[in-house]
Amino acid sequence: MRRLKWGMIGGGESSQIGPAHRLGAGLDGAFDFVAGALDHRPEEGRAYAQRLGIAEDRAYGNWREMLKGESAREDRVDLVTVATPNATHFEITKAYLEAGFHVLCEKPMTMTVEEGEEIVAVANAKDRICAVNYGYSGYALVRHMAAMVARGDLGAVRVIVAEFAHGHHANADDADNPRVRWRYDPTQAGVSAQFADCGIHALHMASFVAGQNVTKLSADFASTISSRVLEDDAMVNFRMDGGAVGRLWTSSVAVGRMHGLTLQVFGEKGGLKWAQEQPNQLYWTPTSGRVQVIERGEGGLSPAADRASRVTVGHAEGMPLAFANIYSDLAEAISAKKEGRAPDPAADLYPKAEDGLRSMAAVYATVASSAQNGAWVDARPPMFR
Repeated sequence: MRRLKWGMIGGGESSQIGPAHRLGAGLDGAFDFVAGALDHRPEEGRAYAQRLGIAEDRAYGNWREMLKGESAREDRVDLVTVATPNATHFEITKAYLEAGFHVLCEKPMTMTVEEGEEIVAVANAKDRICAVNYGYSGYALVRHMAAMVARGDLGAVRVIVAEFAHGHHANADDADNPRVRWRYDPTQAGVSAQFADCGIHALHMASFVAGQNVTKLSADFASTISSRVLEDDAMVNFRMDGGAVGRLWTSSVAVGRMHGLTLQVFGEKGGLKWAQEQPNQLYWTPTSGRVQVIERGEGGLSPAADRASRVTVGHAEGMPLAFANIYSDLAEAISAKKEGRAPDPAADLYPKAEDGLRSMAAVYATVASSAQNGAWVDARPPMFR
């Protein structure tokens, strides 16, 4: 596979997510980091990009400058990652897709359902890849869960229980901390806080593993700290198009929970349990059988899990390795397009623009449901109804 050229927008020196993207993109040697507009402060962004090894003429001051510069080059970047504040995702992603670039956008892909539908339409019209970074779906054993469901090990999936609950915003005295305050401010965060931030990760994982999409849901939002306009705790019940029943809890006030992303899948032939904080073990319990521990990296797993395992069995697997699997998928997808061939099926697992759209539709559906005291509402984007 020919090495591809990669550029990044956002993810600057003080960014929380930028290092994970750079580690993930560089792990397999599939991408060369050649261009960036890394900071909203042009000079700081240019200087940081050059410290990371980007040539001066490709260390850009802002995304528009980068779009103009890369569009004019014969050796333009093959993939652009958008890791800027949420409200900017739509404008930047759309502009790069329209200019013919493949894009990996941080979640949420957009701030509204209408914007999400527009991104899907532009990506399809331009025949460009638009991926969304639901990076936790890159974990090897999450992919093995999906493979087990797909090949029928669990039989029909009956119930899915997803959680993404932490306690890092539980201190009411921290309400004025700018790193916390914006998350609960509708002018900056949009219509939802905790569900839009963390809940959609859990919801995407449920859909990814089950191979089903959410059709309707019922939600209860709570702002347990009175100064917050948006929710810091949410419970969501949902139904899926393949018949599965779902339960999702997400919270930022669950004191004692560090990250708290877990998934349980219960089928007619058995059940699975996985926790992101212990990603090397997947618990499988066949009906009327004993609990079995499946270890990441052991022999006999699915092709998707084998492809996603980076280190030998018994060694720690972390978030940058999960991100690396998303980038590996994208490298294969982009290379397949260039070469006019079908991509490796085990690599065609990256979250797509349609997933980002479904997530945004779910956000608005939960807000509407909670406002109606938990009424069941349609969670599908209009274009998929």
